Amino acid sequence: MISIRTEREIALLRQANEIVARAHEQVAKMIQPGTCTRDLDKLVEALICDAGAKPAFKGYRGYPASICVSIDDEVVHGIPGKRALRAGEIVSIDIGVCYKGYYGDAAVTHPCGAVDALRMRLLEVTDLALSRAIRVSRVGNCLNDIGCVIEKTSREAGFDVVRSYVGHGIGVEMHEDPQIFNFDSGESGPRLEEGMVLAIEPMVNAGSGQVRVKRDAWTVVTRDGKPSAHFEHTIVVRKHGGEILSWCEVPSWGMREG
Repeated sequence: MISIRTEREIALLRQANEIVARAHEQVAKMIQPGTCTRDLDKLVEALICDAGAKPAFKGYRGYPASICVSIDDEVVHGIPGKRALRAGEIVSIDIGVCYKGYYGDAAVTHPCGAVDALRMRLLEVTDLALSRAIRVSRVGNCLNDIGCVIEKTSREAGFDVVRSYVGHGIGVEMHEDPQIFNFDSGESGPRLEEGMVLAIEPMVNAGSGQVRVKRDAWTVVTRDGKPSAHFEHTIVVRKHGGEILSWCEVPSWGMREG
């Protein structure tokens, strides 16, 4: 069952996502060669706690950190640790927050220093796929319209989408109905209604969309070793398209169509 949120609830979800956005703005400044991924985690956890919120990921099904840091061929759920960022890599930062019982969730993939043309194009296309998905998240459209536009945008650029992991509804739980595929499921799915709150998160690979999980039981990587990008926003379905609750000003989120 897909929840329809009241404007009061949406206001609380907006507050949670504003904390997520502020954390992204601060962590973006640290995406540079030599930065230890554990330091990114410490920074974000402190920012979240100082705002009176809780890191949504820490302890979730045993996850050991406050953020996910996924580098190059890592798709999602990378665990922060001793690894230092290197020039030429792309770095996905996924942040979740619980504030006053409501959840926020967003992800950005950043270039670390100068990156090659393939990686930059991958960032641009994945970001564009998210933008287009948000645009079709309007009253009267079908849930599958989101997956269709993500897959079409990705494939037209010569990339592939990950099918094993999906977006989700979000509200008083981090993961709620519905599942949001990043591809054409072949079924229209439910009609989108005003007040549905969705976390849309295309995961796009430079090569095959196939993935595997590393021995840490968390980190998802591409099977062919090629890079992957991940972008995510929490949005509210509205009459003219999705209203972004987790918007922030970071360089990687400046590539969308007008």
